[in-house]
Amino acid sequence: MIDKILLEKLKSTFNEAFWFIKTNKVRTFLTALGIIFGVASVITMLAIGNGAEKEILAQLELVGVNNIVVTPIPDEKDEDTEDNEEENNKPESKRFSKGLDVLDALNIQKNIPSVKLTSPEIILNTYVINNGKQNTVKLIGISPEFFEASNINLEKGKSFSKYQIKNALPVCIVGKKVEKKLFTGESAIGKHIKVKDVWLQVIGVIEEKLISDKAQENLGIRDLNEDVYIPINTFLVRYIDRKIISDKINANRNNQNQNGPKKSIPRGNYHQIDKLTIQVSNSNELKATAEVVSKMLKRRHNDVLDFEITIPIQLLKQQQKTKQIFNIVLSIIAGISLLIGGIGIMNIMLASVLERTKEIGIIRAIGATEEDVILQFLSESILISVGGGIIGIIVGVIGAYVIEIVSGIETVLSINSILLSFFIAVLVGLIFGIFPAKAAANKRPIEALRTE
Repeated sequence: MIDKILLEKLKSTFNEAFWFIKTNKVRTFLTALGIIFGVASVITMLAIGNGAEKEILAQLELVGVNNIVVTPIPDEKDEDTEDNEEENNKPESKRFSKGLDVLDALNIQKNIPSVKLTSPEIILNTYVINNGKQNTVKLIGISPEFFEASNINLEKGKSFSKYQIKNALPVCIVGKKVEKKLFTGESAIGKHIKVKDVWLQVIGVIEEKLISDKAQENLGIRDLNEDVYIPINTFLVRYIDRKIISDKINANRNNQNQNGPKKSIPRGNYHQIDKLTIQVSNSNELKATAEVVSKMLKRRHNDVLDFEITIPIQLLKQQQKTKQIFNIVLSIIAGISLLIGGIGIMNIMLASVLERTKEIGIIRAIGATEEDVILQFLSESILISVGGGIIGIIVGVIGAYVIEIVSGIETVLSINSILLSFFIAVLVGLIFGIFPAKAAANKRPIEALRTE
């Protein structure tokens, strides 16, 4: 019975609060603007933060959690030496390096206990022809460990067999986009494509990887879906082995230096491989392993630092930390908007108390208690915050989609962020409505009735 009376009382109170809000639409809307923009800001900022987190995790999957990447530094031509004959005639002090090669990968795998696997890659920008269609493509010479190191699975077909690798057979695995371009509406498995001057049989197709332009730029990774992969032995035998070319260039350089003054002749890209991915068993050993790899390669390269070592996960963690700080700052700004919205509710409710002093006196005179008055004014502030919260959710969701479309920044909306922002909005209305409600309840009925 008591519960029923309480429910009727609450219903009557909220109906009256709704009627009062309805009769003051413009003032109520202006009061709720702070809540609306605060809630919308919180939802949008959390959506941007979730999108950034998703992007970081996707990038981590692409580069591998425990990977170290070694990239060669080509011997570029120094423009200053072209116009300076005196400099060219000086004795050459630069040491000779054999460059980054397959033997380096095997040596690292064999001699460093913390290394789980090594994956060398050779990259050639070329073209592929099928049924008269020609498309640009990257031809990648890889070892079997490449797919594990890069977190790549085959969608169909099979990987390279030991026999195919050992005998440098003309077989390939293609990216999903390559299959779509060359074999529209049909499977590429078993078909033949001509990459540059060599016919290759397609034996597998990799799963499509969603790689954003930002990820390609930040991490220096390729769109794996547009590549053609062949065994590294096949690449060296049937296409190009820069190590052999480099040795010939070095021999010619020595002959030139014997017949005349020593000159520094740039070797170009003399490295046999273009990238070496090293996967470590334990992430705690990444830094130490990178240092050991650096020392080992320097020794093998005659103390020439013609390579660069990076740990992608460290770059991503730093990027993640920066984004987290940025999101925290934006969330604080959004929180300030909610705070301002709460202050706006308190101000308008205090003004409402002054306007309705006589009304308060009348309802107190006919038997309303202090609790009834507090409940009346609290219900109004809560309704304002609830209405503002609902509109803010709509604005925030729309805003998140607009930001994604206009700026290209990925946003991810979540139920938790929406519920959190709505709960905070209601809480703000409740907290900032308490003071005006108490101010109204503390008015003595006789003094309230005397007010004109």
